[in-house]
Amino acid sequence: MDEYTNRYYFEDKISAIDAKFEAQKIVYSPLTFQAVKALIELGFLQAISDSGEKGLSFKEAAEKTGISLYGAKVLLEIALGMNIVKMLPEGKEDRYILGKTGWFLLEDTLTRTSLNFVNDVCYKGAFELSRSVKDGKPLGLEVFGHKGKTIYEVLSILPEQVKESWFTYEHYFSDIGFEEAVSIVFANKPKKVIDIGGNTAKWALCCCRYDPNVEVTIVDLPGQTALADRNASEAGFSDRIKTFPCNVLKKETILPSGADIIWMSQFLDCFSLEEITLIMEKARAASGPATDVYILEYFLDKQRFEMASYSLRAISLYFTCMANGNSKMYSYEEFAEAIEKAGFDIVDARHNMGPNSYSLLRCRSKS
Repeated sequence: MDEYTNRYYFEDKISAIDAKFEAQKIVYSPLTFQAVKALIELGFLQAISDSGEKGLSFKEAAEKTGISLYGAKVLLEIALGMNIVKMLPEGKEDRYILGKTGWFLLEDTLTRTSLNFVNDVCYKGAFELSRSVKDGKPLGLEVFGHKGKTIYEVLSILPEQVKESWFTYEHYFSDIGFEEAVSIVFANKPKKVIDIGGNTAKWALCCCRYDPNVEVTIVDLPGQTALADRNASEAGFSDRIKTFPCNVLKKETILPSGADIIWMSQFLDCFSLEEITLIMEKARAASGPATDVYILEYFLDKQRFEMASYSLRAISLYFTCMANGNSKMYSYEEFAEAIEKAGFDIVDARHNMGPNSYSLLRCRSKS
């Protein structure tokens, strides 16, 4: 057990009545999740927040949102049970103020981004989780009319709201990591960078803004590279950002060589451990003796807070039923083993970086 592993994983000290309460929360979670969406979308949380310490009665909440008294009651009563709102202790009528949990649901960017991602991308498809686990395929993707595909193959043609929530979620985590990582990666002033899984060119743009001389090649599926080309052009970097459309898993795919840096951000967790080794073998074939391979990832066992570790475990279910059916968020040990199998040494591992505790690995091909 390392310093990041929470000891309560090994203990079961919860009382029977509290355990039953937790079980009931799980049972009703699909309904309570949608209740939270309704509280936000119908304006209840904002109205209660605006009321400050005075709070709102059922009637006032109904009037301010334009919703019936019945609707106000059912939503605020469950919000009270979920600690989203609190009741003022005195007065002839019940009055509600915003609780700490309600504040995070209303104001916290991480929470709102995750809420929209789960609702728009995962919620309906999660019904097929059992079948997805059994078959090893993302069968939840069928709710968007796609069968036998991974989400990455159809990302560019998903419904607009689904795409927006997916990219917002992806960019939220990558943008935080990029700010700190870019100065580390550019310490030796690399001239050529290969960005595998570069998606919309966020990292490539970050590199070009940081160093006026660097050239970046983005490796990704054709749908993503088309978007990356457009974004690079709009940002004025089409002369320094190029794309290499391909499926990196295909046997015939050979990655571009000659780079000083090969970069992969939140990319390898999109694959099984065996596929991670395969991709890293291709990266090794494209590497020179002085090429550094940098990997930016989040690991289950390298988080400061249990909240983060829990969230990573939960997002693994998205990979199971929506993304590809065979990947997950990994522990550092199992991830490192897959990299080393491909003929790499991890020469530097920086954990607990940034506000979201990401890890930055620097790898070199074994001599």
